[in-house]
Amino acid sequence: MAGVRSPDTASILSHSPSSRPSTFTGGRGPAYTLDTFSSQDFIVKDFIETLTDGAIPVRRSGTASTRQAFDPKPLIRTFEHTLARLRTLSEDLETRESELSGSVRRAETQHNSNIKSREQELERAIDGFRRLERTLDGDGDSGGNAAMHIGERLEELDRQRQRAQDAKFVLQCWLEVSERGDLSALDDVRRMGGGEGKVRCALIARQLLNISQRLDPVTNGTPQANDSHGVDGHDDDTDLPNGGFKAKARGGHQPREIIEKFLEMLEKDLLKSFDDFYRRQNFDGMRECAVALRDFSDGSSVISLFVNQHQFFIDRAQLVTEDLATDTEAWDRLADPDTEPPGVEPSLQSLIDEVKVVCQEESFIIKRAFPFHEEVLARFLQRVFQQSIQQKLEIVLNKADSISSLAFLRSLQASRSYIAALVEDLKAHGLTEHPEPASSVTAAVLDQQLDELFVPYFTGSSYIEREKRNLGELFEGLLFKYQIYHSRRRKMQPSSYLGQLAARGNEYISNAREAYTKRLDTADLPARQKAMLLRIAGLHERDHAGAGGQKEIDVTDEDGKLSLPFTKRMLKWLAEGVGRGLELAGGGNETPREVRELLHLLVANVGEIYLETALDAMGDAAAIAEGAKTTEPDLNYLFWLKGAISVLHLTLTTIRMLLLPLAASNLSIRRDLEKYTTSFTDRAESKIDLILHRTLDASLAWSTRLLSQQRKTDFRPRDDANLQLDHLQTTTCAALCAFLSRVHSSASASLLGSGSGLEAFSLELAVGLRSLLLQHFKSFPVSLTGALVVSKDITKYIELLRGWELPGSFDLSLEVLTEIAGLFVISPEALRERLRGFGAVGGLVGMERGELRGFVVRREDAGSVGVQAALSVL
Repeated sequence: MAGVRSPDTASILSHSPSSRPSTFTGGRGPAYTLDTFSSQDFIVKDFIETLTDGAIPVRRSGTASTRQAFDPKPLIRTFEHTLARLRTLSEDLETRESELSGSVRRAETQHNSNIKSREQELERAIDGFRRLERTLDGDGDSGGNAAMHIGERLEELDRQRQRAQDAKFVLQCWLEVSERGDLSALDDVRRMGGGEGKVRCALIARQLLNISQRLDPVTNGTPQANDSHGVDGHDDDTDLPNGGFKAKARGGHQPREIIEKFLEMLEKDLLKSFDDFYRRQNFDGMRECAVALRDFSDGSSVISLFVNQHQFFIDRAQLVTEDLATDTEAWDRLADPDTEPPGVEPSLQSLIDEVKVVCQEESFIIKRAFPFHEEVLARFLQRVFQQSIQQKLEIVLNKADSISSLAFLRSLQASRSYIAALVEDLKAHGLTEHPEPASSVTAAVLDQQLDELFVPYFTGSSYIEREKRNLGELFEGLLFKYQIYHSRRRKMQPSSYLGQLAARGNEYISNAREAYTKRLDTADLPARQKAMLLRIAGLHERDHAGAGGQKEIDVTDEDGKLSLPFTKRMLKWLAEGVGRGLELAGGGNETPREVRELLHLLVANVGEIYLETALDAMGDAAAIAEGAKTTEPDLNYLFWLKGAISVLHLTLTTIRMLLLPLAASNLSIRRDLEKYTTSFTDRAESKIDLILHRTLDASLAWSTRLLSQQRKTDFRPRDDANLQLDHLQTTTCAALCAFLSRVHSSASASLLGSGSGLEAFSLELAVGLRSLLLQHFKSFPVSLTGALVVSKDITKYIELLRGWELPGSFDLSLEVLTEIAGLFVISPEALRERLRGFGAVGGLVGMERGELRGFVVRREDAGSVGVQAALSVL
């Protein structure tokens, strides 16, 4: 097999057809190893193709006839060699696998041994820790407890040593001050000890003062040697050359006086140091001084120094009395009830904005300079609110009060709202707790200062009285001409009981008008408020000059009519007052009582003076229309009724949606208000019902008068009369239909939107008209030609009634009129059949026989045999 060619190993691994050998000679196959089969690019198909191509030589020429037959031997030899090589590789692979498995088992054994060893070591360590823990937790003075007891004992001994040293030093200082009048040792501690030394110095001086107070009687009773001179030969207290303090007890001075003087000097020195540190922004130095001064009046001196010397209060003290903004337009808007208020006064707003910035900046300094920062911040906030803000607030409110009551109330609301926003902003900022929200103590201080600012304006019933006075003035001003018009409307004293009640109401209006004019004449009324009230009342100064008498003021019919814009203005003023009260009072326990006052004020002005006066006027007009005999009743007052119903609806909506819910917290007041509202509603509705009933009576009375003008010849025209079908309607029918159309139009305009009111009114009028018509057609003889006229009139009446808003059940009643017209038109034979079926079907159901006979006998041929035969059926 030495001459056999074998393919190159690289060509086999690359599996490239171009590099494969063309022939395989001999029994040798291609060379390959385990790496050949472990390659990721190994493909069995390519491997077999490589073996096959290498075993079969390539023949490039020759025809099919000359080609040799297929020889499988090279392939067999190649595959046999390959199988032998594969078995060898398989054996090698098994050997290597066995070696690797043995290595793995040995490694696992070693690993398990290592783990057990480490477990044993860990258990030994845990046992050691447990023994140590048991030793530390053991009973008696051994182990940990012993060490802890030793530590505590050492700390106690250290404290005792420190107390002993302090006591020794106190005794030394006491001996110095009592025997020599000298506090130089204590003063050395003050000068050399820094901040801690000053704190210790203040503490020791306090102890010395306590000793002197206890021993004061003994000291006073013991004669002092060398009374005229001190230890160093000086007669008076002197300062040591190094700035120390020295006093003499033998020159008439007692230790207590010396100690107190030293404490006073120490406090002044600390305060001066604190001020110097504050000017240099040395917060650590300020803190040391503040700690030392804490023992002097609980730190009130250092807090007062910090607050009083603040530049904000110095600057603002010069500006707080400056004049307010001179923008007259803004003040006029503030006093005008029909315009939106301009907001908070500019100078007060500027102050509050500055306070916000100053408080936020100073809280940072207070936090770093004072260990008791919450107390300092509370004092600072109190000073800000009680001095700066309160003074400016009083100036603003006094100015607003000098303009008008409304200006005062609006300024009070705007100011409180803006200051409340300041408080909430400071809480959210946190001040000394920044960036966290303010602490509960600081929040309580802010809330307390806010409440104290406005307590004088809400004491008792002062606030609600201001609101009532303001709304009363506005209502009276708006209704001034209205009251004058209606007071002139009745000059004659009525004699009836209802008229007397109305006269009392008229007298009440007159008294209110006189009170209003007197209020305008009072000297206490501000000029701007007086001008505003005159403008609301529609008056000028020249009109007010003669307001003492009614005749000097010109009023028109429009002044005496109800006006929805006027009503909306009054309700808007009321809603503003209610909202202002809720914002200022916060919905407290007094809210139901205040709501009761406002509801009574609303009903008294909008309900009684405004609405009920108009209803009384409409009732009088309806009574006049009801009594009209010769002229058609004037029903123009119905156009006012729509306004009255709208005013009533708006008023009741305001009461139920705005006022009554605010009184829900007090059930007794809520029930009283509901009863009061129901009484007012029933009173107004009864007056509206009276007006509508009088209108119905007047309309039916005039309809009766029009029907009485029907000529007897209208239904018995001459035979030679040239009648046309279009002109068969009588003038009475035309006049009555025209009148009733006007009545219904007026009622529709006034009752539209009032629910079933228009339908009920139309039904009452239709029922009354039907009764009049049934009675009317029994009163006139009807000829054969006149029957057409009757039919035409009845048809016109039915068309009129069907054009109204009537319930569907009334259609059957209208069919009665149609059947009545047929009784005059049909022939005697048909009449007999119609009467024979009487009461069974048709529009005659429910009519009495006597009523039908009354119509039939008015036929011109009622005496004929056929008609009599028909009547015999009845």
